[in-house]
This record gives sequence, C-alpha cells and structure tokens, in this order.
Amino acid sequence: MELKEFIKEAENNKTAIGHFNISNLETLWGIFRAAKGLNVPVIIGLSEGEGAFVGVRQAAALVKSLRQEYDFPIFINADHFYSFEKVKEAVDADFDAAIFDGSHVSSEENENIAKMCAQYAEKAGKNVLIEGELGHIGQSSKLLEKIPEDADVEESVLTSADDARNFVEKTGVDLLAPAVGNLHGMLKTGHNPRINIGRIKEIREAAGVPLVLHGGSGISDEDFRNAIKAGVSIIHINTEIRLSYRKALAKALSDNPDEIAPYKYGKEAVLAVEEVVTKRLKLFNGIE
Repeated sequence: MELKEFIKEAENNKTAIGHFNISNLETLWGIFRAAKGLNVPVIIGLSEGEGAFVGVRQAAALVKSLRQEYDFPIFINADHFYSFEKVKEAVDADFDAAIFDGSHVSSEENENIAKMCAQYAEKAGKNVLIEGELGHIGQSSKLLEKIPEDADVEESVLTSADDARNFVEKTGVDLLAPAVGNLHGMLKTGHNPRINIGRIKEIREAAGVPLVLHGGSGISDEDFRNAIKAGVSIIHINTEIRLSYRKALAKALSDNPDEIAPYKYGKEAVLAVEEVVTKRLKLFNGIE
C-alpha cells in the first residue's frame, strides 16, 4: 500500500487526494472517520510546528496503526519542513512523504537542498516521496486580514512552466507544489483570490510529476474542480479544520462549563472536523 500508487490512480481518475493537517488526536480521528466513511484515501499532514507539539515519530506511529488495523489507505506527510535535517528526520521516522519548503532560501539553495532530500529518500529505500515547492504562497494557516506580502498571487510572479521543468530535472523530486495564485490561510472577507487554472495545466505538462495544491482553505469549489482537471493530484486543507475545531470546542466548553473530562467536551470538535473533511473529500473525489 504505497502513496504513489494512489496518486497515480487519482490522476487517472481526475480526482485528488485530500491532505489535512493534525495538531492532536481529535483532529486525526475526525479526518480518518471522514475518509473511511467515504472509502477514499487520505493524507495526514504534520508541519514542523505541529510535529513539535504532537511528536514526529508519535504521529507516524498513530497513522501507521490506523492503516494496519483498518487496512485503509491513510498516509502521513511532513508538511513544510524547512531543512534537510528535518526532512531526514521524517524519512527516518517512516513518513510516506515529505516537503522541503525552500521559500525562505535562494533559488539555488532550494534546488540543492531539495536534491539532497530526494537523494537521501532514494538511498533510504523506504518509498518516501519528496515534494519540492516553487514560488511563495505565505506560511501561516490562519484567518487573514489581507493577502500576505510574501505570497505570489499576481500572474507575473507565479511559477512558470519552464522553471517547474528545470526544478524537477535538477532536483529529482517526486511531487511539485507551485505558486498558481494560491495562498496559505483564509481571508476573513470571503473567498481567496482565483487560482490560475491555465498555469496549472502548463506546469503539469512541463514538470512531468504530479502537482500539489497548497493553501486550499478559501478556494472556491469551481476552482478546485478545474484545478483537478488541469493536473492537481493532492489538495491541502488546514485553516478550515482549525477554524471548525476551535468553534466547536469553544461552544462545547461554553455549553458545559462544569465538564472537565476532555474526551467528553472534545467529541463535538471531532465531529466538526469530520464534517469539514467529509465535504472536501466528496468534492475532491466527485462524490455526490
């Protein structure tokens, strides 16, 4: 049961695998129950910050236990790790995939470190997919007052097909996350900017590897459908989960001020996460 086979199947079927981040066991259960209820594969994301809180090896063990116990295609990805050493940690912990995020370094450093990560994963022989990121889409999965200054959303600064081709050829990455008008986080005023569907198609054809759409929270359903048709095989959602979790937990605590058992007041938060993930998975998989 390897992630790359499910990615290939998604691309052939013009669907996308949902990627959802966790910060605790409640969010993991909400995501897993949604995916299992629809019988579709799912990827659990763990950022560096989330990994520091949950535990990198601990999160990998939790996901692996669900995969084995339920014989279900649930996978784990190191989402936005910012150094070779951190990606190496994820590979050694038996993650299914890892992203080297080189948005904070020069283009040359991004290429060099992404190549190091791809070479290390190959030598490790663990079938870990390495993803590279090309372009800037911001770094915070939160509610936004305005578009972040570090997000490339104007057409003139989006990832180009030529840059994507060169990056994949030089690094040997298995997956590519381009900047196509997407951004991390959700604008409080409404939908995020429209993404460039034509650019996605151009990049997929030029790069020759599956594409990953980051910053999915706030993107319109229409753009999601068109992005999948154009070549996106994995879609990341995080801010929506955090928002639904927080609202449900706050309400549960307000409604039950004397309750001190976390497993009791946390149930509503699990259900809220499951509801959000179910809706997104139906969309990504063309389920009515």
